[in-house]
Amino acid sequence: MSIASISREVQAIQKKHDETDVARLCKAMGITVLYHPMGDFDGACKGFYLSQSRKQVIMVNSNLSEGLQQIIMAHELGHAVLHKKVSGLRAFHDFVMFDETSQYEFEANIFAADLLMTDSEVLALLNDDISFFAAAAALQVPPELLDFKFRVLKRKGYKVIDPPFVANSDFLKKVR
Repeated sequence: MSIASISREVQAIQKKHDETDVARLCKAMGITVLYHPMGDFDGACKGFYLSQSRKQVIMVNSNLSEGLQQIIMAHELGHAVLHKKVSGLRAFHDFVMFDETSQYEFEANIFAADLLMTDSEVLALLNDDISFFAAAAALQVPPELLDFKFRVLKRKGYKVIDPPFVANSDFLKKVR
């Protein structure tokens, strides 16, 4: 799925449900969000999405910071919205499906970045002439997620700086 298509999908669900908050958006879409401690060690599962018999569940690691929980929830919502037609029992989680070439993970990251950061707030920070890392800190997101938002902005035709690195699709498994 293209970046433009993913961005249109984000806009469509926000408009349909008149909501931008991730947890309330999940509720409006009939997706159950559960929080459960899964550890805070390297390699701990941060979250996953399951769909079986028309029941959709996003599980989020309650050991994570509130900010990271929101990012994980948005990422897993991306799987719910974009990958609902994947056949059979569908489970997407950070320690099995991630690899640098995973199209599903790339798409879920684009979805999360576009859902959590508006174009206007990112562009306003860039107009303040602050660094890429300072912008990520101001937005309270990992720099890697901001890189994914930059990809969305570039696809929309905005002139944004080139980030100091290109984030891999598996970055969430390394974020703490």
